[in-house]
Amino acid sequence: MTNRRDLPPLSALKAFEAAARLGSATAAARELFVTHGAVSRQIRALEDWAGTRLFDRAGKRLKLTDAGGAYRDAVAVAFDGIAAASVRLRASTGTSRLLIVNALPTFAMRWLLPRLAQFQRLEPRVELKLVTSDEEVARLAHGSYHVAIRREQAPWPAGLTGAAFLAEREIPVAAPSLLDRLPVTSPADLARHTLLHADTRPGAWTRWLDAAGAADVEAQAGRQHFDHFYLALQAASDGIGIALGPLPIVEDDLRAHRLVAPLAGPALPSRPYCWLTPQALASDPAVSGFCAWLETQGGEKR
Repeated sequence: MTNRRDLPPLSALKAFEAAARLGSATAAARELFVTHGAVSRQIRALEDWAGTRLFDRAGKRLKLTDAGGAYRDAVAVAFDGIAAASVRLRASTGTSRLLIVNALPTFAMRWLLPRLAQFQRLEPRVELKLVTSDEEVARLAHGSYHVAIRREQAPWPAGLTGAAFLAEREIPVAAPSLLDRLPVTSPADLARHTLLHADTRPGAWTRWLDAAGAADVEAQAGRQHFDHFYLALQAASDGIGIALGPLPIVEDDLRAHRLVAPLAGPALPSRPYCWLTPQALASDPAVSGFCAWLETQGGEKR
């Protein structure tokens, strides 16, 4: 049995894990709601306890030493195990089960939210909390989510498991009123329009125009940039310009005629949507049930 004297203070472990994951004592302090100095002191105390350096300091950035990297991996597994045990403990009480889903903002608004009522009818005892973020899953705090939804591909970050559940294809979309004024019948016609770009999908227009054989269009067309993709789609609906609309994310907009796809193609495949969860939670019934439901909705099979 482990002797308590072999365990460092939990506060020091929390500070170390957050700083290792985020690469910054300042970012760790923000996440833990403490001061930068408090995080630095906890890390120094842990290094003194261990008798070795866990980080190399390079300005404001923290780089893990070999010992620190190995310890970070072990601590992450332990924290995931504690989170999983806590989930099972709460589930054993027979009360409603909280399931935290961390999803990309545009995906949450355009695809997931319209379908959640169906999931709630199937699983009435699961209380789903939806959080939106485009942060890398590896940088999310342990215990802050049960399932994350991202456009990622295997191999997954250490300690996570996942699967693709929804394929995506990109095609230009615009408001009907805009196309009434300036019709688009070929990719070359896009040069007369403003192309709407999103920082969360860098290079999307370049890839699509290359595939359409119209690489020179981007240099002629106007540009407008947005920090989130859902803002680019809203701008397209408002007639400001033309966005690359991912199918099936914008299918509801196309059916309602809020957006129109003036070109038949190419419908360019992009990274699929995937669910990810800590390996310690993969067998939890609420987690596995929600992930299976996502795959059914998305049409992908494990």
